[in-house]
Amino acid sequence: MTILTGTAYAQVACPAQEEDKAKVVETMQQMYVAAAKDDLTGFHNVAAAGFYSFDGGKRFDGDALMNLIKAAHDAGKRYEWKVTEPEVHLMCNDAWITYVNRGTLQDESGTKNLSWLESAFLHKEAGVWKIQFFHSTRVP
Repeated sequence: MTILTGTAYAQVACPAQEEDKAKVVETMQQMYVAAAKDDLTGFHNVAAAGFYSFDGGKRFDGDALMNLIKAAHDAGKRYEWKVTEPEVHLMCNDAWITYVNRGTLQDESGTKNLSWLESAFLHKEAGVWKIQFFHSTRVP
């Protein structure tokens, strides 16, 4: 990658490699595994310290999104989420991903198929991909 510094260009070595794309997808899948189990420790394993998200027209900082999901579980709702059609873009230690989340919601009324358009920005910290920002929009 070339970066403009002052009046000169500098070449920067980028450690991101093609196999990082699969690791980015796996990181997103692990977020859903943690959310399905109300596993805050598992969520912290994939979320950066300054994590925040936009979901349902609101901003959620830190653990607030996980707390929202836990409240839904406590109310008898069960979600299943799947990362499908992922597109991962890498630049050095940064990545952004877009995908269709195809899943289900099970509650007292039965099971409904749902889809969301989602995206996230991740940063590689000490060789581990961490989610810094996550956005979800439900498909009507």
